[in-house]
Order: sequence, then structure tokens, then C-alpha cells
Amino acid sequence: MRAILCKSLSEKAELLVEQLPSVDVGNGCVRIEVHACGVNFADALIVRGIYQTKPDLPFVPGFEVAGRIVEVGAGVNGFNTGDRVMGILPWGGFADEAVLPQANVFRIPDSMDYVTAASFPIAYGTSHGALSWRGRLQPGEVLLVHGAAGGVGLAAVEIGKIMGATVIATASSPSKLELARLHGADHVIDYTSEDLRKRVLSLTDGRGADVIYDPVGGDVFDTSVRCVAPEGRIVIIGFASGRVPQAPANILLVKNVDVIGFYWGYYRTNRLEWVRQTFETLCDWFESGKIKPHVSKIFNLSEARDAIDMLNQRKSTGKVVLLTGRL
Repeated sequence: MRAILCKSLSEKAELLVEQLPSVDVGNGCVRIEVHACGVNFADALIVRGIYQTKPDLPFVPGFEVAGRIVEVGAGVNGFNTGDRVMGILPWGGFADEAVLPQANVFRIPDSMDYVTAASFPIAYGTSHGALSWRGRLQPGEVLLVHGAAGGVGLAAVEIGKIMGATVIATASSPSKLELARLHGADHVIDYTSEDLRKRVLSLTDGRGADVIYDPVGGDVFDTSVRCVAPEGRIVIIGFASGRVPQAPANILLVKNVDVIGFYWGYYRTNRLEWVRQTFETLCDWFESGKIKPHVSKIFNLSEARDAIDMLNQRKSTGKVVLLTGRL
């Protein structure tokens, strides 16, 4: 099979197409003929060796795929050859085929194409889990979403609206803010040209945001602590800014604030039923038109390096997808 192989770890690590042997389909697993692969900021981190998981070299990047089941292992229930599915991996998705445990495979709605499916699992799974399980977002609350034009941010905007929140979206340019508005944001803030804290407090009559969704970290987190409402929750998704911030405990104490970490990989391993229920909900929302995934750029499989560079340079919105040529 063709696959993108990472042989060294660096910001500019070579990612080349090579021929690799197929992996055997084990008990409880399926083989997917991959049509499209989602590209995530975590891919940029894992090829630099700074992600939570660190596979041995050489390895194939790629956390999410969409395609067709071509082989079913012993012990698999509910899936058959020919089924259209999307799946999540610890790595290994940038390839013509992938072998996954059935627990990490989800059926694609009839109305969803492979490109959309490849962009779906991580962004929407992360955002739904973060807002519902950890953020405890309630109807009528104010949700502040940072990095709102990115993959997880845009999904959080849509999901927050569905859950009944007033959504304030932040991003770094007018075009990104307009995209967030088109996907449901009630208010938008350009944090490169506006005073983020003042604007949030102004929009909330001085109270602040009840839930803050933060995949950015750095200075954005520092400001979030100063514009979160009393008894508010700040949900940490990641650190796209490059700086891991430190929470000022005195402010958390005075305002009774929760700072909550969210690593979706934990739930995929330890709360499988929660994850499956989340996907049932998300797919229902997709089929009813409540969520509309946005893919800003499609690359060929051989252009994986260019796709990751686009994420690193903050030039993409929504998701970036690789095609294997099987469409």
C-alpha cells in the first residue's frame, strides 16, 4: 500500500510517499480502503515529536480517515465489507488503507461524502465532548470560542449554538470572523486588533463568559481568566499559540472558576459508549442540517507536507483533507 512515511522528527520533517506492506486484520478489527484523510494540528505536532503520543520512527501520520470496509476480522459485529465508514487512529491514517478496531469505526451517514467524513470525527467529537462532558454548557449561557475559524473552533461554534448558548467567537482576521458568523456565532472579536477582555465584558454586561473553549493557550488564555464569569469554566483543548500558560490561582479562587483539561483520546480508550453516543448525536445533527463541516483545502496524499505547513502557517479555516485518489 502507499503511505506517507515520517523518518525523522522536525518542523520540516520529510513526509514522502512509500510502499509499505499491508497490516494483518486482527480479531475485532476491520480494514478500510481509505478515500480521504483528515489533517489536524496534532499531525504537525506528532511529526515534530512534541505530541502526547510518540510513535517509534519511521511511522505514518494521520489521525482520521474515511473510506470503505474491504475486510472484516473475526469477532466484528455490526460492520460488513462495503460499508462506508470513518475512523480514528493513534497514527497511521495517511495511507491507502488502514486497519482499525471496530470500536474506533463509525458509519457514515448516507448524505455525507468521504471528504466531509474525513474532516468530521476529531473536530466534532472533540468539541461535543468538551462542551457537554467537561464544560457542562447549559442553554442560555454565554460560550466564548477561541480560534473559532479552525477545525475544532468552528465545530464548537456550531455545537454551542445547537446546545442553546449565546456564542462569542474570536479569530485573527475579518475573513475568519465572517466564517464563524456564518456558522452561527452571535458576536465576533478580532483579538489582534480589539481589546478581548473589554469586548467580552461589554457583550455580557460586565459578567463575562460562562464557558470558554480554548485551543489556543498563551496570551489568549491569560486574558480568558480575566473575562470568565463567576463560577465559569475554561476548557483547555490545546496550545496552538505555542505557549503553555500558567493559571493564576488567586483569580480562580476569587471567582470560583474551573480550569478543565480535555484530551479526547482518553475518552476513546476509557469511555467508548460515551463516544459512540456522541457520534450518533452528531450524525443526526448533520443529517438534519444543523451542522455543516467546512473544508477549506483539499490536497493529494503526496502533498501531506504542504497540508501540514498550511496548518502551521494558520492559512486554513475549518479542516484540511488529503485524497488518496480512490474517490
